[in-house]
Parts: sequence; C-alpha cells; structure tokens
Amino acid sequence: RIAPALNAQVGVGTFPGAVSLVSHEGKLVHHEAVGFLDAAKTKPMPRDAIFRLASMTKPLTSVATMMLTEQGVLKLNDPVTNWLPELNNLKVETPAGDVPLSRPITVQDLLMHTAGFVYGPASPSPRIGKMYADLGIESLETDITGDEMLKRLGTIPLAYQPGTTWFYSIATDVLGLLLERATKKRLDVLMQEMLIGPLGMTDTAWWVPPAKRSRLAEALESDAQKASMLRAYRHDTDPAPRTYLKGGAGLVGTGADYLKFAQMVLNGGTDGQTRYLSRKTVEFMLSDHLIGKAGVPNATTGPGYGFGLGWGVRLYDGVGWTPGSVGDAMWAGVWGTSFWLDPREQLVGVLMAQCPSNRIHTRMLYKNLVYGAVS
Repeated sequence: RIAPALNAQVGVGTFPGAVSLVSHEGKLVHHEAVGFLDAAKTKPMPRDAIFRLASMTKPLTSVATMMLTEQGVLKLNDPVTNWLPELNNLKVETPAGDVPLSRPITVQDLLMHTAGFVYGPASPSPRIGKMYADLGIESLETDITGDEMLKRLGTIPLAYQPGTTWFYSIATDVLGLLLERATKKRLDVLMQEMLIGPLGMTDTAWWVPPAKRSRLAEALESDAQKASMLRAYRHDTDPAPRTYLKGGAGLVGTGADYLKFAQMVLNGGTDGQTRYLSRKTVEFMLSDHLIGKAGVPNATTGPGYGFGLGWGVRLYDGVGWTPGSVGDAMWAGVWGTSFWLDPREQLVGVLMAQCPSNRIHTRMLYKNLVYGAVS
C-alpha cells in the first residue's frame, strides 16, 4: 500500500517524490523510492537521495547531550550560564515589564524547549518576535557567529519563566553551542565522533559536498514555502567555512542513515556493536517530562503527545490523529521529513520528502499507511 499511496501524492502535486523506510523487530522490511528527485520531475528518485533534515537534527543533538551526561561532562540541572555567560542577564517579559528569572535556565530546559526562548515568527510576543528578526537570531538571511548570536540573544527577554512552559524554539541551537564549549570541539566534529561516524551515517553532514549534490532532493516550485526555506538552508551546498552550526537544524542526510540512528535508539542505545547510551538513559529520554508544565507539541505531533528530552512522546493509545502506541517517540522537519519509533511494536518508520507546505499531511498519511500493515 505504501508505494502506491505515495505515488498518488506525487500525482496530485504534494511533492516531487519520496523515500520511505520501515524496520520491524530490527529488520528492514520496507525501503522504497517513488516519484522524482527534482522539481521538474526529470530524474527518478533514488533510494540514496539526500534530504534537508531541518529539525530532525534535534534528536541527534539531544542524544549527544545525554551521552555527555553519562560521561560526566555535564548534568541536566546545570545552569547553562556555566558555559554561556552571555545569557547571565536575561529577563522575562511580563505585562508589567521585564522581570528577573525565577531560576536559571538549565541544560534540561534546552532539551525540553522550556527555557523561555521562541522561534521568532511564532513568538507569542510581537515585541520578542521583532527583536529576534531585527537581531538576526535565527540567522536565516544573515551570517553571524555562534558567539555573536549568544551575545544578541542575551539582550532579548524570554517569553516565559524557565521551566514553566513548553514552547518550540531555538533552544536546541543554543544547546549545540553549549556542547561546543563544554567539549571544546566544533559541533560537526563532535557529532561525527560521537554518532554520525560510528553509526555509519556516511551521507549525513551539515553540507552536501559537490560529488553528492546530484542526489539532493528538491521541493516543487509550486510549494509556497520553498523560497523562504531555501534562504534559510542555503548553506547546505556551500563548502565555505562556517562558524555557527545549529544543533536544532541544518543536517542533510539519507533515509537509510537516519534509520540507523533511530534503530539504535529503539534498541535501547546500541546498534549491536557499539553502546551509545544506557537502556535506562534511553527510557528516561523517551518519557514525558512536561507533567505540570504549560504547552504541548501538537503542531508537530498531533494531539495526545507530551515531550521527552528531544522528542514528542505519545501519552495515550487514543487521542492522536493516527494509530500508535503509548511511549512511541517522533519528530519531524519543516522540509517534510519525519520519523518515529515504537518500542511496543518494535517498529521504526522514516519518511523523506521535501514538501514544507504539506508536511503535516504527509507525516500523518505515512503513519496511517505503516500502521495499516501491522498484523
């Protein structure tokens, strides 16, 4: 059912093409490419096509963070200002004016999106959103260093008191900069050493080298969000040295690469040869951490999900927009990629497509197709 249904989406103009993968009980049971690689629909989609992963970068940064906690490099309750002194003087916006923080932002807040940061265009405060835009915090069309971004961010009030509210944000970008300072390594070097290299994710990086550029998938020209997304991700084919690599976005890679990462997490932190995280740490990451806090990740996950340490986690067998299991974990990227892992069913699903305007539709459609095949 999966390939015909995805081919039908090619036919109606949802995306040029897609690559889909499913593993069950540790075995690859589905790996298909449908449609076309390019917007003009002249090149058949290869199974090793490279996609802009966008926010599917976040789970890798989150796993790297937990690996460093296991190594004693940092703790979840550590104040982020231990490494990021630029954020020492942050305030919180309130109707009565900006007020001091009730407690420090912690590493755990960055993992959970409860630090009080925002994404500018979605900010609940017009004032904060404008400051993000004016200062180029998200570096969509300007080039700033990580140090400069932190300096500017330190002048903008938080939207919420730390630890009180889940709000999707640049927190994982900040976390990536914290990891760089904690380890004294660039984020790409750190991730290559800790995850990308050992897992054999040979096509995953922060940019596409010239020899692989012919495999980079495109969105349709008719996609209303394509132009703005290309401005945001123009660096992914630029080999020039970069000083600010985002922990929350920017990776490119293949479906097969991402399946290796997701399968390792589903396996309890091992790929069968190397242990990356302990089983208890994985269970901790995939537990809901939003109890008693405001905010939910519904815009990405659909209803019925809480949030763990870097992922949406399903709280109920019902409530959601698709079948699933209590404890399944998922995340997705603005370009149209998505994945989830289901410990109860021992299932991983990965969908790679470039369709920013249709991303919610495609991720829910794919989950319905995969769970429809579970006997």
